[in-house]
Amino acid sequence: MRIHRLRVTAFGPFGTGQEVDFGELSAAGLFLLHGPTGAGKTSVLDAVCYALYGGVPGARQGSGLSLRSDHADPLAPTEVLLDLTLGGRRLEITRRPEQPRPKKGGRSGFTRDKAQSWLREKDPDGWRALSRSHQEIGVEIQQLLGMSKDQFCQVVLLPQGDFARFLRADAEARGKLLGKLFDTRRFAAVEERLAGLRRAAEKEVISGDDQLLRLAHRMAQAAGSTADLDGHPFPDVAQGEPGLAEAVLEWAAVARTSARERRDIAAAAARAAESAHHA
Repeated sequence: MRIHRLRVTAFGPFGTGQEVDFGELSAAGLFLLHGPTGAGKTSVLDAVCYALYGGVPGARQGSGLSLRSDHADPLAPTEVLLDLTLGGRRLEITRRPEQPRPKKGGRSGFTRDKAQSWLREKDPDGWRALSRSHQEIGVEIQQLLGMSKDQFCQVVLLPQGDFARFLRADAEARGKLLGKLFDTRRFAAVEERLAGLRRAAEKEVISGDDQLLRLAHRMAQAAGSTADLDGHPFPDVAQGEPGLAEAVLEWAAVARTSARERRDIAAAAARAAESAHHA
């Protein structure tokens, strides 16, 4: 988002029309909004927020009457105009809150004008009207900005102590907010995909371990008590434990070697018995 121009009339402390050329200020790359208490610094930020979302931050949110300057001419309507580039589009948002207006025809008293909103977009042929619907404009701006009013106020404005509140927020609240701001959904999708692959791999490992243990137990049963010879008992391991395959294969190698030795001894004894018989 790049703000080019802000114009306020009868808004907050500004009784008359005031305009801020942010394009000129931004040319220096960095600028400071400063002034004495009550000069209207916060009201400038309020005006930006009001133009975008039709409301001001947090505790300062109130009726349209609260946005109207006490110093304004009764005939001057409270209005905020924001000229900005958003999502590569040059837009102009104008908003007027619900506010009192002197009755026409010289009659005494006031009537109330309803809140009004206008959204225009600049194209090669000039400014083109897009909408006068509060809801349509709100949806369009929120989609382009990618954040709600509360999120915008927490992250972009953070006025007068709200930054400390953001820092004190719990990890879950900050995580959700930052995740939406920086669109971490794609990383969450990758994380979920990797978690799914991990779960599938774990199932395969457990299945393979189970099959390996069954075969090893059959080998142990076939080998009998001699499988514990030479201080190599059957490994005490369960499916999924690290090193299971190595432990079972090591035991199997020892058992196989022991079985071969017993076979060779038995064969030699058989040959000796046969020779003695023939003698």
